[in-house]
Amino acid sequence: MSLEDELKGRFRNDYHKGMINLTYTTKQLGYEFFQSLKKHGLAEQQYNVLRILRGFRAQAPLSIGFIKERMLDKDSDVSRIVDRLFEKGLLTRKENPGDRRQKAVEITASGLALLDSMFECERMADKLLANLTKTEILELNRLLDKIRASARRS
Repeated sequence: MSLEDELKGRFRNDYHKGMINLTYTTKQLGYEFFQSLKKHGLAEQQYNVLRILRGFRAQAPLSIGFIKERMLDKDSDVSRIVDRLFEKGLLTRKENPGDRRQKAVEITASGLALLDSMFECERMADKLLANLTKTEILELNRLLDKIRASARRS
């Protein structure tokens, strides 16, 4: 179904349509995944922090700044997210004795187990784009990279 039919609207031009189409599609694809996160008691940003901690376990413990640089949502309050995950027992955090503002953060066995239990959610996310061929997904990624590069220059 076309975007015009789904939203029952018109667009100023094809660039405007492209922007709305990208936003609408992203929200639609993400909805189901975010619902599955809720079932596991996690917000999107909390999940992102846990994935970063798991992915960089070999370099642990990690600083809040290191985590923030890798967040999908650059406006996230990483310190608050870390505090919530600490309360849930999903990570450890230790203050740097030399600078109490610095915290060393590491995922716990409980955090790893939670991510392992969510593997089906991650596989479901992969299926959201399964109707694209390998060539199409490579082209989609290339185009999205190109859009982001252009946005950074603006």
